[in-house]
Amino acid sequence: MEKEQNCCCRTKPRSEKESKDLIHRLNRVEGQIRGIRGMVEQDAYCIDIINQVAAANAALNSFNKLLLSEHIRTCVTEDIRDGQNEKMDELVRTMQKLMK
Repeated sequence: MEKEQNCCCRTKPRSEKESKDLIHRLNRVEGQIRGIRGMVEQDAYCIDIINQVAAANAALNSFNKLLLSEHIRTCVTEDIRDGQNEKMDELVRTMQKLMK
């Protein structure tokens, strides 16, 4: 069985715009999570909390879509051009995890 590499060992240079956009989205999700925690601490109504969790999930999904599309445009495309299929195999495994 193939052992997956630790993500901390690999890097990917990103443009300033891409990094700022990703960080902005993560900051938004972080704020939503803090808001949900506050709602729980204040004994907010269950459905109101669930709606906020759904919004946080949607924001994380949006983050994933942005990151995945950039990964395909850069890392995967470059490897295919170089005749390597490792990133394509990795992408397929990742997509399978996302679709569970």
